[in-house]
Amino acid sequence: MVMQYVIAYLTTAAVFLALDFIWLSKVATKFYFDRLGHLLMEKPNLAAAALFYAVYVVGLVIFAIGPAVSSGRMSTALVYGVLFGFFTYATYDMTNYATLRGWPVAVVVLDIAWGMVISGVSAVAGYYLTRLIIAS
Repeated sequence: MVMQYVIAYLTTAAVFLALDFIWLSKVATKFYFDRLGHLLMEKPNLAAAALFYAVYVVGLVIFAIGPAVSSGRMSTALVYGVLFGFFTYATYDMTNYATLRGWPVAVVVLDIAWGMVISGVSAVAGYYLTRLIIAS
C-alpha cells in the first residue's frame, strides 16, 4: 500500500513537472511576462517552487489518484484531478485578483484553465503509470 503511494507520487511528480516546465518555459512565457512582468523576479525562488511542487503532488495523490486506485476507474482520476486543479488554482488566482492591483482577468482565466488541464492530465498519468507498474 505504501509502495503504491510512493509510485503514484513519483510518476505524477514527473509528469506534472515536465508539463509545467514546457508550459512555463515554452508556451506561456510571453503571456505571463507581458501581463505580470513588472511583478516577476529576475531569478525565481527555486526553493519555494520546489516546495510548491512537492506539496501540490501530494494533494493530487491524496485527492485524485488515491480515490481512482480505490475505485479502479481512470475517470475518477480525471474528474478529481480537474476539480483539484480548479479549486487550487482558482484560490490562488482569485485571491490575487481580489488583493493585488492590476492582476489581469486574462491571467485568472488562463491560469485556472491550465491548473485544471495539468492536474487532470497528471492525475490520469499518475493513476495509469501506478497501475502499470504495480501490475508488472
